[in-house]
Amino acid sequence: MNKFERQSAADVQTLPDDIAEELSRLPSEVLSVDDAPSIAPPVPLSQDEVRTIVISLMLTMFLAALDQTIVATALPTIGRQFQDVSNLSWVITAYLLASTAVAPVFGTLSDIYGRRVMIIISLSLFVAGSVLCAIAPNMPMLILARGLQGLGGGGIMPVVQTVISDVVSPRERGQYQAYFSSVWMVGGILGPVIGGVFAEHLHWSMIFWINLPLAAAALALLLPKMSKIPVFHRKRKVDWLGGVLLMAAAVVFMLVLTWGGTRYAWLSPTVLAMVGGAVALAMTFVWHARRADEPFLPLPLLTGSVAPFALTAGGCGLGAITGLTVQLPLYYEQVYHLTASEAGLALIPLAAVSTCGAAIAGRTMARAKHYKRVAIAGTSWAALCGFGLTVTTLPLWGLLLLMAAFALGLGTTFPVCVVSLQNSVARPQVGTITGAMNFFRSLMSSFTVAAFAAILLIALGTDIPLAGEHHAAGAVAIPADDMRHAFRYVFGAATALMTTAALCLIAMEERPLAGPSAQQPVEMAE
Repeated sequence: MNKFERQSAADVQTLPDDIAEELSRLPSEVLSVDDAPSIAPPVPLSQDEVRTIVISLMLTMFLAALDQTIVATALPTIGRQFQDVSNLSWVITAYLLASTAVAPVFGTLSDIYGRRVMIIISLSLFVAGSVLCAIAPNMPMLILARGLQGLGGGGIMPVVQTVISDVVSPRERGQYQAYFSSVWMVGGILGPVIGGVFAEHLHWSMIFWINLPLAAAALALLLPKMSKIPVFHRKRKVDWLGGVLLMAAAVVFMLVLTWGGTRYAWLSPTVLAMVGGAVALAMTFVWHARRADEPFLPLPLLTGSVAPFALTAGGCGLGAITGLTVQLPLYYEQVYHLTASEAGLALIPLAAVSTCGAAIAGRTMARAKHYKRVAIAGTSWAALCGFGLTVTTLPLWGLLLLMAAFALGLGTTFPVCVVSLQNSVARPQVGTITGAMNFFRSLMSSFTVAAFAAILLIALGTDIPLAGEHHAAGAVAIPADDMRHAFRYVFGAATALMTTAALCLIAMEERPLAGPSAQQPVEMAE
């Protein structure tokens, strides 16, 4: 997009809500004189049709959420069957690497070839990977199949969020984003439970076979309605070189975060060489994007008064909740002497209450003119609660209560950041910015997990035991007081992340949201 095109898209955003919404749905030469976007006239969707589409998308996203956690509890069983324990971590790592790397790819391709094609491709890759995982004869094949499954899973998230932007106005969209946050939470909680039950009472391959009927049901509900969804994609040449450079940089960076401090020391030649490689690939991508006529990820999309602040705030919020979710079981077990299953249950306040915060923010966006205020208040409240966790020592019930309060404020960031990003670009670029958002959030989550682990390692001055490891014979148990002291630095880091999110939301421009009047109650598809 050239300077004239960017200015024209920005001008649309400054118009009154109803006019901007209609203009964004129409073909426009300002996007490209020679290559006009393929935009179909909008077809009104009934509440029943919107409900069916939303349910099918929620089921689709549930697949991606479930498979990030369902494998964890079945890993010991899989390791025993294949007699290979040393490579077990790659069953999870392969999925995460692939899903992170392809998120911007599917987002951009959905802007070029359309949502229907990309949702079918992502679900097909996911199902094919699931079948290959279920019939894998050995560990290497299982790891490769998980990578294929991750390619599909990484495409599901941005495409689903982009389809929602096609059928729901920006003002109403925050409420639906809260629904999807709850789906992600339910999938994260149920995954380990279902995986454990299948591995113990049926067969571990069932954790992959279950994806087939769920994917078939999602497609059966969604595909008949896809023809009525307004079309906003724009046919153009695909910058495959830019996409490959971006994916390569992401994979190398994720490997650094995965291996650093575990397989290799952070300052080892291997890790330093990989860091240099990731930086070189990223710089090459930027150099190429600045010179390409149609770059894979237009860098101007990531600048301005909305995108950098929304991306940072959303990344800080997701990074904080992911980092705490990974590290808190160790804290619960070492300090409060909970079992592994009890520690898992103690994570529910953090995961569940954050969706309540997202729901509050979503409903506020549908009714309030100054919609970002709820997220500013929420992140400020979360920072205050994080500071309380840092400086106080609480009994378990007090810790869980304060953690729930922290999660309530944190959850408000997600719908506000997602909708603000999508609302800041022209319609044919919504998929691209959504894919970029998921890409940077995944990188931020991985970075935070590694950073929190490094903080604990430095504070404790010893290796960090795995959750549940202190129950094993001969395992080194860390004194509760030492662990409590070390976690104050972790809570302090989470506080810093939420403070950063609050500052970014304050600095972010609050653009008008197209849709029903802020004074009118929005009818929800329930």
